[in-house]
Amino acid sequence: MDMNKIVKIGLAALIMGFLLNMFLGGGADREADIASLIQNGALVVDTRTPGEFSGGHIDGAINIPYDIIDRTIGQYTTDRSKSIIVYCHSGGRSGVAKQSLEKAGYTNVINAGGYHRMQKLSAQ
Repeated sequence: MDMNKIVKIGLAALIMGFLLNMFLGGGADREADIASLIQNGALVVDTRTPGEFSGGHIDGAINIPYDIIDRTIGQYTTDRSKSIIVYCHSGGRSGVAKQSLEKAGYTNVINAGGYHRMQKLSAQ
């Protein structure tokens, strides 16, 4: 198989993964009771860019972009068992953030998926 074909197949797979992630909620933890977790003091983290965050976010959420969350979460909690709810635009970046936090030892991280889903769930 020539290199161009391999690159095209890889690119197609990457695009398909991105689209599936976007349309299926980015691996959101669909069984989690987001509203109850928030009422019980969960830390809510918007993992989008500061510009996206300033354009609208969930009340009480803090903004930590997904690509630095593992290095900065300690400014907000050092309790590795605390409930942490992460969300972004479609669920992809919050999925990466969840993996980063779990790798850093946080044991109760919930990916709420996208912002619009989070708006509905946090209001229940």
